[in-house]
Amino acid sequence: MHADIVFTGGTVRTGAADVPVDDALAVTDGRITALGAQALAARGPRTTVVDLAGGALLPAFGDGHVHPVMGGLGLAGVPVRDRTSVEEIVEVVRGWAAEHPETEWITGDGFDPWLAPDGRFDARWLDAAVPDRPVVLRTMDHHTAWVNGVALRRAGYTAATPDPAGGEILRRDGSTEPLGTLREFGALGPVLALVPTASHGAQVAALREAAARFAAAGVTWVQDAWVEPHQADVWVTAATTEPGLPVRADLAFVLEPDGWRERVLRFAADRDKVESSAPGLLTARSVKFFADGVIEAGTAALLEPYTDCPHSHGLANWSPQELTAAVTAVDALGFRAHLHAIGDGGVRVALDAIEAAARANGARDRRPVIAHAQLIDPADLARFAALGVIANLQPLWAQPDPLMTELTLPRIGPERGGRQYQIATLLRSGTRLSFGSDWPVTAHEPLRGIATAVTRQTPGGIPEGGWLPEERIDVDTALAAYSAGCAHQAFEEKEWGALRPGMRADLVHLAADPAGTAPGDLAHLPVLGTWLAGRRTHDATIPRSTRSGRR
Repeated sequence: MHADIVFTGGTVRTGAADVPVDDALAVTDGRITALGAQALAARGPRTTVVDLAGGALLPAFGDGHVHPVMGGLGLAGVPVRDRTSVEEIVEVVRGWAAEHPETEWITGDGFDPWLAPDGRFDARWLDAAVPDRPVVLRTMDHHTAWVNGVALRRAGYTAATPDPAGGEILRRDGSTEPLGTLREFGALGPVLALVPTASHGAQVAALREAAARFAAAGVTWVQDAWVEPHQADVWVTAATTEPGLPVRADLAFVLEPDGWRERVLRFAADRDKVESSAPGLLTARSVKFFADGVIEAGTAALLEPYTDCPHSHGLANWSPQELTAAVTAVDALGFRAHLHAIGDGGVRVALDAIEAAARANGARDRRPVIAHAQLIDPADLARFAALGVIANLQPLWAQPDPLMTELTLPRIGPERGGRQYQIATLLRSGTRLSFGSDWPVTAHEPLRGIATAVTRQTPGGIPEGGWLPEERIDVDTALAAYSAGCAHQAFEEKEWGALRPGMRADLVHLAADPAGTAPGDLAHLPVLGTWLAGRRTHDATIPRSTRSGRR
């Protein structure tokens, strides 16, 4: 039987231990059928032969923690991402507002939280540009918003408003008047609830744009790590109407502390609806929890107080008892817990909840996920492997960029600062690892994350030898975290994540073999093609228009 596609003319990096490298691969009916000489022999008159042109064919990438709908929607609005000063953002807001006089709420997404001293952004700076309409800008980590005076008044925030549960309203020095900076979802919620929701059609379009960007980066599977109830229908529409989607996805329904017992009752029905609507393309097997916030905003939960704020341990979004009860409840329904936990206190309560759920519900292959795990207490490192927890890390964060040097390190000091993003340490402990981008928080291209995991340097090569160089990993390990690691997270390691006969032909064609590429050049290695079960979803020879946005 002749193959549908044969790849030749380069390196086939299989990701398998038995035959790690070959020189040809054949695909029939969406599955890999042969390697090497057998693949070449499968060519026939109707076989499409893909010349790798000296490049490399690899297992396609996954992304174990990402927000496609949110990221796609964030490409619209005021383009504040990558601006280099408060003044520049204010001028961009001023110009955008003048060009869109019909828009009531002016929103933007992705500005850098270190642009104002201590991350304190003043409403009056935005009032000078737009005094008559509400302005809401969210930082790149999405845990902080900068708003103007109109937005504060619309939300009912005054000097008499106390900090809400799970949030912080920053105050002007020497008073209780709101400054214009809101931290965490308890404080953001009343403002965001007033912003008009994008229509179903706009969200579908945003998802399609996001999915196309992932395909262009070599990604064929994503974990949507924050799915509101209505967004399941967005995914189903995009997957079941033309032109379909170029990526598979697992959806994680978000569960928040307030009223969680009522909301969890519908999760099983939502899961069944998603999976019956788009079998083979969509699953809905996860539930997302926020255990804490982020260190740069002082809201990640820490075991010991913040260095720059000795009275604060950060914000725990759940009490330990309620988080344990909620994780146990979703685990009993067969869902996988997917927990955002950044501080060592947040990581500990996440591990405690997972351990309690397993004890209550009995042994099974659950593969819970703790995402980010920026700071782990040494006593908790071995618990990841012991509990079968997947550490989903964002390798692009493991560098001394301004977020790290201007905000994070001053908040936690040198000792804790020196044990962040312990990628190599977790691997040595036996922890299963997957990588993700958290896009739109940071860039979605896996090759950029791989470059950082290997070098632990900024794009400019700082510092020489890497930041916390003992946590660097090699290229093959980083590639595996983005492929086999994500496949394991998806419970699909027998289907994709390596190039073996019988597995799905989820493939990425790179312009050169990453194993032979200088570490500093990995981030810029061109992705020439992507295939989802043998169907080409990206072809670099065909240009596509892209909208503005941080890449």
